[in-house]
Amino acid sequence: MAQTSINIRMDEELKKQFDAFCSEIGMNMTTAFCVFAKKAVRERRIPFEISADPFYSEENMTRLRESIRKVEAGEKSLTEHELIEV
Repeated sequence: MAQTSINIRMDEELKKQFDAFCSEIGMNMTTAFCVFAKKAVRERRIPFEISADPFYSEENMTRLRESIRKVEAGEKSLTEHELIEV
């Protein structure tokens, strides 16, 4: 079977973490991506669940739009707070 190369762009830190994960399970990133591709083709789907970030839910976006409207109308003011580390 002929081989080909692909280029993938991703965050540098994510790449380091994924590379470390692959090493932990005894494979390299190329093998991991090939396993993913073979499973996706065989099952004709992404082989894991993908869900939207709840931040972008319609309910939250409506809430954010209303907050912005209130700030712009002078009904509400923004206050500074400390960031929460996750």
